[in-house]
Amino acid sequence: MNIRILLTAAAAIAFTSSAMAATPQHWSYEGAGGPTHWGALSAKFAACESGMEQSPVDLTHAVKADPADIEFHWNKDADWTVVNNGHSIQANSDDAGYIVLDGKDYKLAQFHFHTPSEHAIDGKRFPMEVHFVNVADDGEFAVIGAMIEGGGDNTLFDAVMDAAPAKEGGSAEIGKEDPASLLGQKDSFFRYEGSLTTPPCSQTVVWTIMKEPLKVSDAEIKKFQGIYQMNARPLQEIGRRFILEQ
Repeated sequence: MNIRILLTAAAAIAFTSSAMAATPQHWSYEGAGGPTHWGALSAKFAACESGMEQSPVDLTHAVKADPADIEFHWNKDADWTVVNNGHSIQANSDDAGYIVLDGKDYKLAQFHFHTPSEHAIDGKRFPMEVHFVNVADDGEFAVIGAMIEGGGDNTLFDAVMDAAPAKEGGSAEIGKEDPASLLGQKDSFFRYEGSLTTPPCSQTVVWTIMKEPLKVSDAEIKKFQGIYQMNARPLQEIGRRFILEQ
């Protein structure tokens, strides 16, 4: 074989191997891209494996305390767009308002869903969990979660699931909705320091999980599970952290 052809082939193989190494594998909830491999997919995901304050956790052995209440300034008339981002069904808005926690403002950027619930309460996981992602100017997060179970009805949940695109990348407008209608009772909750539950698993999150689950239509839960059968990270060790209970 011509030496030039050999050198060209070797160079192509080297380039391909280098490109594959430089491009992190798409993360998922199973297989080679699943949670046990997240930390190895990219240097940016290192906290998923080495972090000591990861989420979600089992909310048990909580300490009775008086954690700061959240001041809600969410916009009841925010416009929402529902998207399928390849990992969940997510609702985005540019005018959803903000919360204040411990004197710090966090803008509500989006809410999304997991099945089963990512957090557990005294070992119990629920059919679904909603996360409201609030972001501060410094990049830190205050995420508010609520457990979801069947046996009820919720207008906003119905609207989101009825519009939810079945295919990744799809989107649909649902108009003006009050995000607080998906949160339920706000006076009783758990609070702890943790991380994002998806890569890069950044440990920059103040978590607030409502104790009272939200009841929605069983049929609408099945709609979500028809798109995502499972998109929940396994429970992580609480370690030396404290879970506060209001």
